[in-house]
Amino acid sequence: MIDTELEKVQQYLRKLFANDDINLRDRAQADGSVEVSLGEEFIGVIYKDDEEEGNVSYEFNMSILEFDLPD
Repeated sequence: MIDTELEKVQQYLRKLFANDDINLRDRAQADGSVEVSLGEEFIGVIYKDDEEEGNVSYEFNMSILEFDLPD
């Protein structure tokens, strides 16, 4: 994902969730995806999908571990 795309997606998420602590960072080990953090805490990954029809979409993947849930 190029810097301008990263910035646009980050601005979108910050506006959508009304939270300026959302940050996107490149993943050195994986092309076409970025890490999503809330403050300093890693919360997920966004993957870029270039569809055959020329459309582009971004998929946000967030795993929630059972032991992180309240009792």
